Amino acid sequence: MLVDSAPQLGAGRTAPSRAETARRVMVSAAATDSRVTPSEDVPAWLAEQAAAGTFEVTPIPFGDLRGWHFEEGSGNLRHVSGRFFSIEGLHVRGSRTPAQGWRQPIIVQPEVGLLGIVAREFDGVLHFLMQTKAEPGNVNALQISPTVQATRSNFTGVHQGRGIRFLDLFLVPGRARVLVDVLQSEQADWFLAKRNRNMVVEVGPDEELEAGGDYRWLTLGQIRALLTEDNLVNMDARSIVACLPTLGGDHQQAGDDFASAVRRSFTVDSTRSMLSTAELNTWFNGVRAREQLVQRLVPLDSVSADGWEHTHEEIAHDSGRHFRVLAVDVTATSREVASWGQPLIQPRNPGLLALIVKRFRGIPHALVQARVDVGHLNVTELAPTLHCRPAEHTGPGTLPNPPYLDLVLQAPPLWRRYDAIQSEEGGRFYQAQNRYTIVEVPGDHGEPSMTHPPMEAGDDYAWVTFSQLTELLAHGNYVNVELRTLIACAHALY
Repeated sequence: MLVDSAPQLGAGRTAPSRAETARRVMVSAAATDSRVTPSEDVPAWLAEQAAAGTFEVTPIPFGDLRGWHFEEGSGNLRHVSGRFFSIEGLHVRGSRTPAQGWRQPIIVQPEVGLLGIVAREFDGVLHFLMQTKAEPGNVNALQISPTVQATRSNFTGVHQGRGIRFLDLFLVPGRARVLVDVLQSEQADWFLAKRNRNMVVEVGPDEELEAGGDYRWLTLGQIRALLTEDNLVNMDARSIVACLPTLGGDHQQAGDDFASAVRRSFTVDSTRSMLSTAELNTWFNGVRAREQLVQRLVPLDSVSADGWEHTHEEIAHDSGRHFRVLAVDVTATSREVASWGQPLIQPRNPGLLALIVKRFRGIPHALVQARVDVGHLNVTELAPTLHCRPAEHTGPGTLPNPPYLDLVLQAPPLWRRYDAIQSEEGGRFYQAQNRYTIVEVPGDHGEPSMTHPPMEAGDDYAWVTFSQLTELLAHGNYVNVELRTLIACAHALY
């Protein structure tokens, strides 16, 4: 599972070692302001971009959806080009499903998209080129996004829109130096085996990029501060930030306060961890080997056998749980295409994604679970301690509580180190918001109360440091997108 990461070769230049990149990342994380984009100017920039242009999203009946059709014979929802993505049926059977399996709608998007951030050094500090971007599913339209965020259909011109700025920095050999380059998964309960290429490339300090308007250079410290706000930094940007290496990036590790301890957790090697690299590898491979997940695409029409109802305006489950598929019409002046229609998925209830942390030997460890979702490419990925929708666990006929739900909901305020509402990817999901929280339970510096007894990691759970997670993120399909968000948000804690 874990291998030594050799320096990457990309874009015609030899990349720096992960340790050197980690050092520069942690320097940038400590820079909470910048002369290039002063922090006090960021709110005005966001307000100016929100007021510029128009972006209107209107739910419509499927019959009014331009460029899409339900395929005769299967009922699958496809684009007329045969590209972008489709909504199909999925039948799954495994060790965590009913004996007969389960059918549901699923997004099928086999092409790999590009999520990329351009980095450049100013005054000896790495800055990252972020843009404001509106997506049809965003609850507030405009959010801070990567430099480039595009599907393969977009950057190969299937949408017949304007070209994508800065795309050559990621795709043309010799244009930039690669700092991060890894394929990562997307939401596996709504996508089938979907992956995006997460990249960070660096341009030289003398290379001038036209970065005005909806683009600004920010330090990681400034991005950390923005991550404490609700629905401000989009999912794709959070995913890339989580992939930045941190191991060995800080040699100033003194202090017993929580911020100093978290910084140590991002930078210490595995000799300070509860599990060694080999032990973590054995545990995770063991879970993957014993779990079963058999996936089979089926006609979308067939999901009705498991309670999915198809009307003129939605495809939804008759229990009122899970999610629905709907159609929207979009008009935008700030996008490559001025107007279009598309289907989106909307969860019925908001989710709760919680990471429980505890100090062992003075180092915060995160309790992660090996989770099986219907769309996983490789059976299971590491996920937050708690990954659920609480409304689906209350009332008659609902699901039993998952482990740690009561602990997270009843945690005293002083234990709650991070708590914010974050949006999921607005290009495919409609107003999908989840509560992301990090809860510290007493460890080295205190004893749990009688109502919160000591927690033992079960067969599907393990205690890991944040540096172990960032090293795993040098490889794809180990850390799910929700846990990547919490890793990015954990940067805001130190």
